[in-house]
Formats: sequence, C-alpha cells, structure tokens
Amino acid sequence: MGELQSALDALAADDLHVMFGPQLLERAAQLLAARNRLDAELTRTIREADLTSAAEFDGLATMQSWLRGRGHAAPGTAARLVRHGRALEHLPALTAAHAAGAVTTDQVDVVAPIADQARRTATAAQGVDLGEVDRTLAALAAEGSVARLRAAVGHYLARLDTDGPEPDPTEGRALSIAGYGAGSVLIRGQLDAVGGEKLLAALESIVQANRPQGDRRTRAQQLADALVQLADKQLAAGDLPILRTVKPTVVVTVPAADFLDPTTGPGAATTAFGSPLSAAGARRLACDGSVLRVLLDPDGLPLDVGRTRRVVPPHIRKAVELRDRACVFAGCAAPKHWCDVHHLIEWVLGGVTSVGNSALLCERHHTKVHHGFRVQRDPGGRWRTYRPDGTEITLSPPLLV
Repeated sequence: MGELQSALDALAADDLHVMFGPQLLERAAQLLAARNRLDAELTRTIREADLTSAAEFDGLATMQSWLRGRGHAAPGTAARLVRHGRALEHLPALTAAHAAGAVTTDQVDVVAPIADQARRTATAAQGVDLGEVDRTLAALAAEGSVARLRAAVGHYLARLDTDGPEPDPTEGRALSIAGYGAGSVLIRGQLDAVGGEKLLAALESIVQANRPQGDRRTRAQQLADALVQLADKQLAAGDLPILRTVKPTVVVTVPAADFLDPTTGPGAATTAFGSPLSAAGARRLACDGSVLRVLLDPDGLPLDVGRTRRVVPPHIRKAVELRDRACVFAGCAAPKHWCDVHHLIEWVLGGVTSVGNSALLCERHHTKVHHGFRVQRDPGGRWRTYRPDGTEITLSPPLLV
C-alpha cells in the first residue's frame, strides 16, 4: 500500500499543462486501466471481508453498512461492490479481464446478474455451460461498449427460462432517494408494469384535477407536484403506520429568532431527514402545522421525566430525534424511524429517562451496546463509539492509509 501511495503521489505531481492532446489521452487511457485494476482488487478484498464477516470488528452487520460508514459510499455503490464480489466468484474469465484492467466496473455490473443463484440453477438445469457464457461475455466486454454488452446479457437472460413461472413483480421495483444539494431531493427508480400503472393512475387523477387556466408547468413539474400532493393527502389522513411510538410527521427545526424574523433566512431550518430549508419555508409549513417550542441550553435539550417512567415518552423521543437525527453508532446512519432511544446509564442501574441520558440507536446497535460496545457523547456534542476492548471506532481516515 505504501508503494501504491507513492505512485499516486508521483502522478499527482505531474505537470499536465506541458502535455499535448495525444499525451493527455494516453495518460487518461492508462489511468482508466489502472482504475479498473484497483476496482477489481477492492472488489476481491470486499468479497473476502464479506465471507469472513469482518465488518463485525467495527460493530456493523454487513460490508454494505461498513462501506457506507467507513468508506463514505452511497448505498447503491456499497450494494454494488458486495454484489460484484459474489458474482465474480462464478465468473473467472470476467474476473481475470477485470483484474487485467480490460473490463470496467460498469461492465461487471451488467454481467453480474447471470451469476445469481436462481440463474445459475436455471443454467445448470438447461445444460448451458456457464463457463462458455462467461468467456464470451468477458471477451465482448473487453472489446465492445456497455450498450452492446447489455444487449447481449439481456438476450441471454430472456432465453434462459422462457417457460418459467411469471416473475415476482416486486423484483422489478427499486427506488432510491438521496439529498441532491440546496435541500432538494433526487429520486430514481423503476416499477413493474402493474405498480407503475397504479402510481400513474393516482398521479394523473391529481394532475387532471388541478389544471388552472394559464398553467405553464411542464409535464414533469405537474407530476412532481402531484407526487407531493399525494404525500400530503396520505399524511393528512392520519392512517399511516406509527413509527416508534410517533405518528409520521413532517418535522422542521428552526431557531426561534429566525422563525420570527420576516426575512427569508436561507438555510436557517433543517428537516428531520437532514435537508436545509429557509426560515421562510419553515414559516410556510407552520401555516397549517403545529409549532413545538423546545428550549436549548449549552448541554442540549433539558427534557427530563426522571425515573418515573422507563419507556421514553413521545415528546422526549422527538427531542432526541431532533438532536441525533439518525443512529449515532459509528459508521451507521440508520434513519430515526428504524431506531430505539437507548438509556446511556441503564434505567435499572439508576439512569433517568431524559434527553441527556438518551441516544438514538438502530435495533442492531442497541443490541451491540448491551453486549460490550459503548456510545458516548463528548462535551462538544460529538458521539463516539468504542469496541468492547476499549478502542474507538473512527471513521475519518480514508480507505487507503
């Protein structure tokens, strides 16, 4: 690893301004091949860590969760790395091409589905030589485009089990939601035909019911507005499932001074899911919502019900959610609605039910802290996590050190 770091340092020291077009293109091609090789080695390492449950050393259940926390990877990227490692075990030709730098991670992602358990079973049942398929697709990947490779894989999968049962529609559904910047939310996904028809029918009913004269919104804007209205209607109905003793609610935190100030106040407020919001936006939401006044002191939220109750009541849970926002265990970012409120000093040992004695922990890490791991909030308000041997789990160093 030291030699690799030295090589990268040497590359970073190159003066690109003195290079001409062909030199830059050649350098880019070599870097692409090197990146493919590094990706292959990372995938191999992640697979071995996956097989040996190495993430448990840091108190995490899977390599996906470790990659999200330690590697700062997006959920989709983490899942893809683990999936590639599992698939490549059954695709030696593609593995070799990837390790040689001839095949990209994107191409591995296209081919990987042929190696899942169900398709390997179908391949064996039909007498298809998976090794030959692997070699053919590896050669195509090394020479052709991602689009051409995707077409070949699609052709193979479509003919693998033409007489099989109707696929489960839920297998064709996927949705990812992520912060995009300036408080906006990016939505990507796909639905099966029936699921898509249901969503389109609901959205179209709202779109067609709201067509004011002079409406200049694009079709995309109309559908986006309809999706938000659909959520508004469902939240207002009040029949959504209860989340950890608290009804699902749009929660926005804003300092009182900004809330009362008539100016816009950009970035003054924060949503429960961590998106920034202007004070003006918070005031707009408050027009048809309720305002909960929470007083803060330098040490946090001074809400306390003493020892009269062991179970955390809803108003304290809301205060803890506002402070912690997600699971506080190092490397975990499980959303608040997956979490329990943990007594730092256990209730049976004299701990009080208060915000100061509480931490938001997902179910897995709530169990972990009752079996040797420990979370602690330092005077600066930062949560720290310690292993049973007393060493701290830290996340700040990069993957390559």
